Amino acid sequence: MGAGFPVTGDSRALGGWFTHFQGGSIYYSPASGAHFTGGAIRDRWAAMGWERGGMGFPTTDDTPTPNRKGWYTHFQGGSIYWSAATGAHAVRGGFRDTWASMGWENSWLGFPTKDEYSVEGGTRMDFQGGTLSWSRSTGKITARRS
Repeated sequence: MGAGFPVTGDSRALGGWFTHFQGGSIYYSPASGAHFTGGAIRDRWAAMGWERGGMGFPTTDDTPTPNRKGWYTHFQGGSIYWSAATGAHAVRGGFRDTWASMGWENSWLGFPTKDEYSVEGGTRMDFQGGTLSWSRSTGKITARRS
């Protein structure tokens, strides 16, 4: 679905501007440029606080993944990935860097299935094929198959 008709005028955002449309939003900042996001990716970003949350402004439009099994949008503070099988989930910081170095969704991890969450001794993020875990004591991220 395209953007459709605007449902707001140009409006101020923290450090930029936005316009909401029937099918999504265009956000602009001088640092990120203007980018479109819609659907579940936009909804997840909104739930995280839009540009005021930890993700900042989008730095890409909603883009199909190379394997065409989902979509992603990169933001100043991370990425949101969506697939029909997993829904939309934010990937940030060391988890994003590690997953990227492994080949993103084309790695054995596949798509994220849950946002980062706290566990005893650190944090974890679940994927279709396993988990990434960060240990507070070592400061390292480890990947484990399911």
